[in-house]
Amino acid sequence: MRTYRIPEIAQKYVKYDMIEEHTSLPDLANARLRLLYAFLSQQASLQTHSELYTLVVSLVQLGMDTHDLIDTHQEQRSEPEMRSRQLKVLAGDYFSATFYQLLSQAGEIEMVSKISSAVSEVNRLKVNLYVRMRQLKMTSEEYLGLAVQLKSTLFQIFTDVLEGELSRIWPGILDSISRCEVIVDEIKRSENPATFDKSWSYWHIMQAGSEDERMQLSQRIFEPAFINSLVEKYKVRSQLITKLNVSADLVKVLAGKLESDKLLGELTTIVDNLLTEKTDYTPALN
Repeated sequence: MRTYRIPEIAQKYVKYDMIEEHTSLPDLANARLRLLYAFLSQQASLQTHSELYTLVVSLVQLGMDTHDLIDTHQEQRSEPEMRSRQLKVLAGDYFSATFYQLLSQAGEIEMVSKISSAVSEVNRLKVNLYVRMRQLKMTSEEYLGLAVQLKSTLFQIFTDVLEGELSRIWPGILDSISRCEVIVDEIKRSENPATFDKSWSYWHIMQAGSEDERMQLSQRIFEPAFINSLVEKYKVRSQLITKLNVSADLVKVLAGKLESDKLLGELTTIVDNLLTEKTDYTPALN
């Protein structure tokens, strides 16, 4: 299996002085991308395209994640804030469009169609999630499930591209890795009152909290001391860590069914990296 080089290759398309000077971008979805590359590299008929497919998926996902960071509030912004917002819009559009050029140049028109359909489905899921959030019709587990769907939908198109054992095991491992990613994000959100709103922690306390606590949250009273006390009271982090360990163990169980020791080793590394991840928080959703 060739070395995973997508972060280095992607720099050609994402590294621009203006972006670095005036705004910030989300990290690449390296757990899912490394997973995809590992599976594609295992199938002889896909090995020549494994790097191309993983690269274009990385750019499309980065484009969607960048758009998710765009502040949609209507209040007055400073000039630097406006510039940052405009660059996020333009950067997201650029990343989302670059995949078409790369695949077209390679004659991969069918893959263009698959990815475009997946992006449409992701946008549909986002609208559904935002509507339910606005109506406060959401449980913590429903939120978690939808967040996992948003992480995994673009990558699900490869179920029909992979063959045999790889195709059969791909959906389950993709779902579990995506779930691990979401939970890691949610653990970080639980540690910062500024990112508490509409997180898993928020929806969990809206279910488990007292009537007075739910009322304060619905009125968007997010004082740090109050939020930290709720997170501690309802043992949010320990519950999320338990969920993370369960999902990580499931990946390893599924990976154990694979015949390739190399692929098993790669999956184990991906999971272990997620379990020890200490990077800055990148929201799953805006």
